[in-house]
Amino acid sequence: MPEATVRIRVRMTARPIDEPHRASSNLELLFDLTFVVAVAAVTEQFAHTIADGHAAVLPFLQVFFAIWWAWMNFTWFASSYDTDDVTYRILTMVQMAGVLLLAAGVPAAADHGDYLMVTSGYLVMRLGLISLWLRAGIEDPASRRTAFRYAIGIGALQLGWFGRLYLADSGASDGVLLVAFIVLAILELSVPLWAERPRATNWHPHHIAERYGLFTIILLGEAVLAASNAVRRAVEETDVNAELIAVAGCGLVILFALWWLYFLHPAGPRLEDRRDRSYRWGYGHYGLFAALAALGAGLEVAVEQTSHELHLSPTGASYAVAVPAASFIALLWGVHRSIADAPKPHLGTALAGIVILLALPLATPAVGAVADLALTAATCVGVVAVASWNARR
Repeated sequence: MPEATVRIRVRMTARPIDEPHRASSNLELLFDLTFVVAVAAVTEQFAHTIADGHAAVLPFLQVFFAIWWAWMNFTWFASSYDTDDVTYRILTMVQMAGVLLLAAGVPAAADHGDYLMVTSGYLVMRLGLISLWLRAGIEDPASRRTAFRYAIGIGALQLGWFGRLYLADSGASDGVLLVAFIVLAILELSVPLWAERPRATNWHPHHIAERYGLFTIILLGEAVLAASNAVRRAVEETDVNAELIAVAGCGLVILFALWWLYFLHPAGPRLEDRRDRSYRWGYGHYGLFAALAALGAGLEVAVEQTSHELHLSPTGASYAVAVPAASFIALLWGVHRSIADAPKPHLGTALAGIVILLALPLATPAVGAVADLALTAATCVGVVAVASWNARR
């Protein structure tokens, strides 16, 4: 039998950007599982607010930003400095604990605007990452300035987030808190731009593309889970009927079509050729990922509508699916456009799909919610078919 090896201590130096056969590690896959919990929590809460007729879009986007940004920061760090030794594993576990704390605070943030637990979980995640950047700065002299800039920038912003929490406790208005969030989010996004001025990190393009693809699959899986839970509840309360089966089937078709679209255009080779455009590509995924999470919430509402009287109108329920699907197609085109001259789907195909998707809910009063969802699924399939044909040509 091969002897198991455990790397107790490995000097943290930048990994080569052309390292062959670079793939996600087992630790990265375990790390992603904690985000499954966080995404499930924020999706469930968002679905409840949609069903109640007052979709809490801003709280959803704010909490999702914390989830996405923490995942993204660790992913790019790991692409450059993954040593997989004992210290690295322990500090990764610390960040995983922070994700679970954040997930536990999602209901309080969504229901009462209480962000204490969410902010605390975010702080724990950032402390783990700061420790990793400090270690990189100490052990890799060539990238010391970059690593220390990351540590300083991330650490300073944690004071800002707790300052925002203090404003909330002091009774600041929602407008003031929103402005504070926007300012802090912009500063968070600016840290990598500032930190990498002395020297860019050695992230691996194919590894990054794979990591983003895996997170896309996680979000699609969360959407399947949300819809499945709604189906289970509906079956427990009422008999299975044709309407429920049709809604579930249409939801699966929509998710499958969006998966097809995302992986139609491999990002690894294009990131390799255009490393200078990685920020636009990486940051653009915030909206892309948020759209998939929102789609999961919308599909859950669509299923619940088959067995419950909701405070939301059928047209509103149709928009809860159509808007995220249209947003995904629009943002997917924009993300691919940042690294490719001829993105798939083409602009004309994407625009046609977006216009049709956003117009379909207007027909809900005439054709019914189930027929409208079927037309939404058919539109997504049509976009996939045209984009695939163009890609083949």
